[in-house]
Formats: sequence, structure tokens, C-alpha cells
Amino acid sequence: MRVITGTARGRKLLAPDGMDTRPTTDLVKEAVFSVIHFIVPCANVLDLFAGSGQMGIEALSRGANKAVFVDSSRKALDVIKQNVQNTGFAKQAKVLSGDAESFLNNAVEKYDIIFLDPPYNQGYPDKLLPTLGKPLSQNGVVLYEHDKKEELPEETEDLVLKKRYRYGRTMVSSYVRKPDEN
Repeated sequence: MRVITGTARGRKLLAPDGMDTRPTTDLVKEAVFSVIHFIVPCANVLDLFAGSGQMGIEALSRGANKAVFVDSSRKALDVIKQNVQNTGFAKQAKVLSGDAESFLNNAVEKYDIIFLDPPYNQGYPDKLLPTLGKPLSQNGVVLYEHDKKEELPEETEDLVLKKRYRYGRTMVSSYVRKPDEN
């Protein structure tokens, strides 16, 4: 696992030991960033279920302003801290311990890009998608990585599905804010 491009290009990233973390493949990461490359520079990024922190770090490498990494695993948090230090992004990164649901319910900051890669097929779309509108900036995007068999809704109270991307067994669903009806 490595940083694909930008100021930290080629830097190797650590991953937490064990089977609790399923890192995003380089193929999926490259495809996701090709979709959002215009909004990454100067963006505020939220990386939920951060694991190794690779998505937020890739965004920082490509010019994002700052990234917040949230994970509930102590092993993952230690690895994220090492990775942001090793890539030179410690000053632009905030690493927080906690579960995604609580974080979203208490979020006060706005994010231009929100990455989510929760454990597959465990009911997270129903729990998390309704709360993602609160921390999402007006022109922001949510990128939700999930199993192709997992059904995600076309819309929630605040969000609407923009597009789905399929990479083998992995899907990435892109959500944006619903347009104002005024």
C-alpha cells in the first residue's frame, strides 16, 4: 500500500495487523480520486473507518487542506498516526478515537469530502447515511465504499445518489446534497 501521487507520492503506508481492516485497493483508490480530483485541492476531508488512513493521506498528498481520521480501533489509530507522521502530514491531520455514528451525530465542522469504508454487510448504510448531511459542506461529496451486494438507498433526507462505481466486488456510491427546492 502506497501513496499514489502528489507530494507524498510513492511513500509506503502501514496497515493494521489482523483481519479487522480491509484496505482499499490501489485500483479503487485511483478510480475514486480520478472522480474527485477537481475538488481535492484545499478541501477539508473526513476519513471515517479510516483503518490505515490511506484515503485521507492520499487527499492530503493531492493538496487537501486538512484531514480528520476517525476509527474505533486502537491498532488502526496507532498506524494512522505513524502514517501521517511518515508522510509529513501530521500538522494537517487530526486523528480521533471513536465510532463513526457518534462522531457524525456530534460533528460541528463541515467537510468537502467524506470517505466511508465500514465493514461490509453490517447495516451501516441505514445507520450512517441519514447523518452524513450534517457535516457535509454545501458542495461536498460522500464516497461510500461497500460490497456490490449491499443495497444503498437512492436518497436520504439530505443526500441524493450521484453515481455508483463498480470495481469487481467493490462498489463506491457517490452522494451529494439534495438541491434546494426554493
